[in-house]
Amino acid sequence: MEQTRPDWNPRSDQVLADQIKAYDKMRHQCPVAYSDYLGWSLFRHEDVVRALEDHHGFSSAVSSHLSVPSGMDPPQHTTYRRLIERRLAPAHVSAFEPLCRMISAELVSSLPRGKQIDLVAQFAQLFAVRIQCAFLGWPRRLHDPLLRWIQRNHNATLARDTEAMTAIALEFDGYIGELLEVRRNAGATAPDDITTDLLREEVDGRPLSHEEIVSILRNWTVGELGTITACVGILVHYLGKDLAIQQRLRECPDLLPVAIDEILRLHAPLIANRRITTKPVEIGGRKIGAGERITLIWASANRDEAVFDQPDEFRLDRDPSQNLLYGRGIHDCPGAQLARLELRVIMEELLKSASRITLVPGCPPTIALYPASGFSELPVRLA
Repeated sequence: MEQTRPDWNPRSDQVLADQIKAYDKMRHQCPVAYSDYLGWSLFRHEDVVRALEDHHGFSSAVSSHLSVPSGMDPPQHTTYRRLIERRLAPAHVSAFEPLCRMISAELVSSLPRGKQIDLVAQFAQLFAVRIQCAFLGWPRRLHDPLLRWIQRNHNATLARDTEAMTAIALEFDGYIGELLEVRRNAGATAPDDITTDLLREEVDGRPLSHEEIVSILRNWTVGELGTITACVGILVHYLGKDLAIQQRLRECPDLLPVAIDEILRLHAPLIANRRITTKPVEIGGRKIGAGERITLIWASANRDEAVFDQPDEFRLDRDPSQNLLYGRGIHDCPGAQLARLELRVIMEELLKSASRITLVPGCPPTIALYPASGFSELPVRLA
């Protein structure tokens, strides 16, 4: 078995200063690399795809806590995945567009013109939490607590503070417990939303347990708030750098769906995902034993020159099937269509309302740190 001497330090100042650049370098120099922090990291597109598609050799059951369904393998995963996919069917997603557009237009109209703003705190985070609560049927009073919860969860994950992570998970359980209790007490008059639907759902002939419902909603919330915030920041930053592309998309909004996917290929909103080996494997010339942690570096795989010619180039003619933005295989993101709708609508409203979006000279953005991506602060001006 391969000696586990570290090949790199993913928490070094050099890596954290520019994660995308650092991962590009690792893909060229050491495409399968070991570190004490991440275990084995895969940087090449072909290696990441192999791990995604081989769920027998690379298990998703990596968490010590129940994680429905992302932390499950078939056949258990299949049952829960179908349950969630029903809530994200095309008809449900399409029906959400008017409310999504109303929320987007309200937030865009509230932004000051000609003044410096922090697009992350004053726009992207607010959009993510409002859109999440609206889709799940949660009350507005949860907006601020959820924003604080996401930040504490991120800090604990970054520090690998398992005690804090457990306490934070229990705090989320409390929020959901209150929502579920209201719906149980309301009976037939409970709000007609996804959260209520989960109370009525069955798996293998029995109702979903409280723990299962909380896990589903926790995974949904973390995925939505963190990645949608990152996506909006990345998109606005890119268009703020390239005013020609910004104007092109303003004039041709039909190009937005493919343009959004391409910008998020260039700068991944989700840095990585995890697996664990179930048997000894050899990948990229490295021998890895059973039970080893594997980190799939999306932020590198989606910039692999072997798949994407001139990967730094913004192009609208790339093969969409190669873009791993929403994953691949049985664990591809079930909310991909919803996320695409939300991002398209918010960017349509922003480009329609603002005649020009620019970065602020002398005020560089603050890059978010692993496991987050995008920006923790993004100074911009809207005209």
